Amino acid sequence: MNRVWDIRFALPSLFASLVLGKRMQRHVSTALIAAWLLVAVLHLPLLANGNSMDTRLHNAAAADDVAAIHRLLASGANIDARDESGATALLVAAHGNKVNAAHALIEAGADVNAKDDIQDSPYLYSGARGHLEILKLTLAHGADLASVNRYGGTALIPASERGHVETVDTLIKAGINLDHVNRLGWTALLEAIILSDGGPRHLRIVELLINAGANVNIADHEGVTPLQHARGRSYDKIAALLEKAGAK
Repeated sequence: MNRVWDIRFALPSLFASLVLGKRMQRHVSTALIAAWLLVAVLHLPLLANGNSMDTRLHNAAAADDVAAIHRLLASGANIDARDESGATALLVAAHGNKVNAAHALIEAGADVNAKDDIQDSPYLYSGARGHLEILKLTLAHGADLASVNRYGGTALIPASERGHVETVDTLIKAGINLDHVNRLGWTALLEAIILSDGGPRHLRIVELLINAGANVNIADHEGVTPLQHARGRSYDKIAALLEKAGAK
């Protein structure tokens, strides 16, 4: 690396002597100049790569290659290094639901709460996508239940919206805040109604939330309650659950 830097700083002086120092040029042979230029050209790839991002661990995570992960970590790779999107290798594993890679990284100490440029973390992403095994790993290794995504919502809210029944049940049992309101003005219960198809999965999620003690009367920013939303969409079974729980 020192040789690269020596060349980088020597080149300006060389070119200055070529352009500005007429007398000096007479003392520098054409062969010497050619030699300097050749060395510089040969080292250009090194200079370009000197500031390059090392994503070998990310690639190993994407490939679910546990052996490569162990090898890279043993050689000193930064376990929480970021790629161009701000994602860690663990988040890459979460993106692809690569359970083996996620397990290896988490056991080695990867940060389950490290967020990328759009505020996704391994914990938040696995919760939102229903990647249950990785979610459970993050919960067992310090997942921050209060952390929020770019919409200001906890992991429970998108999990409820997308119909991930087991994920919702897991998060409820972990002790997540049932009544957190995101920036859209919606709770998990509201999203399970407003953004759902009213089918069996969302019916079960509404039931889980109610049984766990979710407030059935928290309205959205426009003052519309969960029950009003359910009735407006003709989600009769969901409406019946809400009515039984005292919704208005």
